[in-house]
Amino acid sequence: MSFPGKAIQRTWHLIDASSQTVGRLATTVAPLLKGKHKPTYRPNGDCGDVVVIVNAEKVNFSGKKWKDKLYRWHTGYPGGLKQRTANEMLEKAPDRILRKAILGMLSRTNLRHKYIEPRLKIYEGAEHPHTAQLPEGVEPLKKHPRSRTGNYHFGLGGILGQDGTGFSYASPGVSQDGVRYK
Repeated sequence: MSFPGKAIQRTWHLIDASSQTVGRLATTVAPLLKGKHKPTYRPNGDCGDVVVIVNAEKVNFSGKKWKDKLYRWHTGYPGGLKQRTANEMLEKAPDRILRKAILGMLSRTNLRHKYIEPRLKIYEGAEHPHTAQLPEGVEPLKKHPRSRTGNYHFGLGGILGQDGTGFSYASPGVSQDGVRYK
């Protein structure tokens, strides 16, 4: 059964990219943009959230990728193949490193180009112009863990159920389906 999408709720997520690995950060952001963390997810529907990333110039790569990784593009003219290392790209346009990594994890469809890409907001410094949606006291999402062990879940913030087996949409102290969580 699909959700008609008349009452889509868009949530604004704030992510601090300082000292986070590019690929691990991208694997956290891409599902949020698509809306895969929602029970109303449809692959052909626009149901994702808005993601604001700050401190894009402070991201990390593992290994020797700062000098070995190449970003290539073509200008469209004969002999117009251009390339930059990741270090040069960080100096020139640090937001493009994250944008290319995140959008590379999404399929190239009209849904991505028209709806998902505009909801990704990346800023170099700690300041962003979206204070109306994300006031001063908003905490950024947790950093992606280095290992897959533990109870990390990107959509629910790591709230475990009362028995410790599953995740709960309810905050601590709120009852859900007649069960009171402590």
